[in-house]
Amino acid sequence: RVAHERRGKCCGAGCRHCPFNHANVRSDHLAGRIQQPAFLHVGARERSVEGAASAGDSGVVVLFWSSGKDSFLTLRALVRAGREVVLLTTFDAASRVIANQEVHVSQVERQARHLDVSLVGVPLHPGVEYVDRLRAGLGVVRGRREVAALAFGDLHLEHIRAWREDRLSSANLGVPQLLYPLWHASYSALHAELEASGVPCEVSALGPRISPAGAL
Repeated sequence: RVAHERRGKCCGAGCRHCPFNHANVRSDHLAGRIQQPAFLHVGARERSVEGAASAGDSGVVVLFWSSGKDSFLTLRALVRAGREVVLLTTFDAASRVIANQEVHVSQVERQARHLDVSLVGVPLHPGVEYVDRLRAGLGVVRGRREVAALAFGDLHLEHIRAWREDRLSSANLGVPQLLYPLWHASYSALHAELEASGVPCEVSALGPRISPAGAL
């Protein structure tokens, strides 16, 4: 890191210890190269903001984005409520894959570009605390906007929400509010909202209570 700071600018190679938020990495190489948290896409609202957040900035909601339908429906709920949103996704620094979803971060970058919503990528390295990496990722957002809240697409898993409330609290990350827009929403309501979005969907599995016997 000291050598990078002496150079005085990002070299564009996506170095692990880059202190310049990968400022000179080509935009089409960001998803494949960054080793520190950085914007993978800057949306229209953030493109209009020069430098650090202004005193009058009411703040954005940082939505933890995994690329799936629950993340998408959470985004729709936040936008419908009039909130400005920045997406944040974490992924393995070596494989560039998002845990559980098994999706490459480049696909998430394409989603953000299509939606034109700002996206911060946070590479996860072995031996580095997850919360510390999130703190660094939020620091990237704060370089442009105030962070008013964190949002999650959780539906009903109490233990996951309890972990978030404990580890991602204001005391740990300095964000005053955690939001769960889809919490305990009915599956019928979520299905109707997904249909209303107009996004093409493919059903890959159905439970016995949903699919009639012999239908598949």
